[in-house]
Formats: sequence, C-alpha cells, structure tokens
Amino acid sequence: MTVYIDEDECIGCGTCEEICPEVFKLDLDIEKAAVIMPEGGPEELIEEAIDSCPASCIYEEE
Repeated sequence: MTVYIDEDECIGCGTCEEICPEVFKLDLDIEKAAVIMPEGGPEELIEEAIDSCPASCIYEEE
C-alpha cells in the first residue's frame, strides 16, 4: 500500500499528523501536509487519518 496526499486539496489543518505522525507531517513552509512514510505505517491510524481529513485529500493505493 502507498499513501499520498493531494496537496492542491490539502488545507493544512494538521489532523493527519496528530493522528499518525509516523506517516504524516505538516510542512509549515507551504502550510500543507506531506507523507513522510509513503509505504504506510499503522493501518488503523492511516484509516483514521483518511476518515478524519476535512478536505478528503488523503488516499491509499494497493
């Protein structure tokens, strides 16, 4: 599985980083979230981050 964020859609709220800091990090320079471990991490935390994202901009591919 690969995790990615559509940066054009990201609003920089930081929710994903709060939920799963192993995979997501808020880039303060561009005020957008970034995936720091695209190969994934704790599956249930990634799913929670996807479900909690107010911009619905986090995706995963097999």
